[in-house]
Amino acid sequence: MTSPETSLAPTAVSVPVVRSRRWPGLLLAVALGGLATWVGVLVPVVGGPVIGIVLGVLTREVLVRRSVSLELAPGARFASKQVLQAAVVLLGLGLSLTQVVRTGRSALPVMLGTLTVGLVGAALVGRRLGLDRETRTLVGVGTAICGASAIATTSAVIGASEVAIATSVTTIFLFNALAAVLFPFIGHAMGLSQAAFGLWAGTAINDTSSVVAAGTVFGASALATAVVVKLTRTLMIVPISLGLAVGAHRRARAAATAAGGRAPTLRWSRLVPPFLVLFLIAAGVNSTGVVPAGWLPGVGWTARVLTAVALAGVGLLTPVEGLRRAGWRPLALGGVLWVAVASSSLGLQALTGRL
Repeated sequence: MTSPETSLAPTAVSVPVVRSRRWPGLLLAVALGGLATWVGVLVPVVGGPVIGIVLGVLTREVLVRRSVSLELAPGARFASKQVLQAAVVLLGLGLSLTQVVRTGRSALPVMLGTLTVGLVGAALVGRRLGLDRETRTLVGVGTAICGASAIATTSAVIGASEVAIATSVTTIFLFNALAAVLFPFIGHAMGLSQAAFGLWAGTAINDTSSVVAAGTVFGASALATAVVVKLTRTLMIVPISLGLAVGAHRRARAAATAAGGRAPTLRWSRLVPPFLVLFLIAAGVNSTGVVPAGWLPGVGWTARVLTAVALAGVGLLTPVEGLRRAGWRPLALGGVLWVAVASSSLGLQALTGRL
């Protein structure tokens, strides 16, 4: 009998066979993603994407322990890549470049400062903790930009492993949940205004669901500011992803040169993933007002469902043993970055006279 571990791994087969084998894994990812989205509505602080990856990991573990032989890898991998890219493109339809520019002018120093703290801190502290490049990169972008969405997008650009993705999403979730609960209390204790708290939450809380939860508790004006700032941060995915793609290309050239092989040439058509281009086009289309306002809630909901399906696929490809081996270090990195970004956001607001 084929072992579960073997059956969950990709096999070398022809393209038509691979396509026919996508359905079991893809349908299971869709079912888990739909369930995760429903639970995420009931528990918005957690959110569908996080629940999706947890359900995927648990389902895989149950199948392995019960020696159930299923060919899930082709479909789960399709969900984790193609479905994920479709979700990223739809996220662009929720962005207004005009609004982003307007907000960015006033909040730019704080946003760029916290972004720098998150990314540089991830590189330095992550290396100090002995974390691999993929994990520290994903935790860094998740903290500095926009949680699970940034992790998902960046993982598609750098080709991160399923274990690195699952570890990073789990780490970000923990501090998102803490932020959603603690930030309103801290904000009231510090006497922050609605605008100051909105900017703080928008720059220092990672995932949109947690930003909304914290802003709702603090006040309607704070919520409006926090959401716009958060959406503005989301656009940082594009330049950061391009920078990571260039870095990966340079490392590949260096490795090829050291091995005495032919170094790959730089081709922007390969460095710039098509889905990122479509993401920007979608944001530009929405900025023109062509997309009816009544469609946007449905588009946003569809993007969340697709993200949950994609991360359920990631979970189905992630062995629990890999998560155990990651240990406490990703959580330590996430905690350090969480405190550093939150503190720097308040500090930069004080320096720029926004507190």
